[in-house]
Amino acid sequence: MGQLQTRSAPSHPPQVVLVGLDSSGKSTLMTRLLTGKLMDTSPTVGFNVGTLDLDNKVSMTLWDIGGQRNMRTNWRYYLEHCKALVFVVDSSDRERMPEAQKVLQKLLSEEKLKGVPLMVLANKKDLNNTLTIREVPDP
Repeated sequence: MGQLQTRSAPSHPPQVVLVGLDSSGKSTLMTRLLTGKLMDTSPTVGFNVGTLDLDNKVSMTLWDIGGQRNMRTNWRYYLEHCKALVFVVDSSDRERMPEAQKVLQKLLSEEKLKGVPLMVLANKKDLNNTLTIREVPDP
């Protein structure tokens, strides 16, 4: 992800954007990262934002953007200062994997993402009959 900014630096912490289809687990992931707890979440309408402190000097801002079809056109507005992109897929939802791949390919055509590191996170691996990492399609 490159260098992270320290709190003493005058600039804002690096921004990491979490996107993916609706119900892929983005909000649950973000809640777990920020609180350490597993909590029930509801569908995100708009976005959630929080600061993840990695240690006393290093932090990052996490953006969890709603994944419903009508929200996806708004994703580009959150990419301006994006330093890393995490695309979350529900590894238990085989039927929607082609849709996820198509959505990711379209997103990666955004000029603002040129040179931005991408992580495709296969979520919900605790469920039965999930895709293996080799079965999750490349973008």
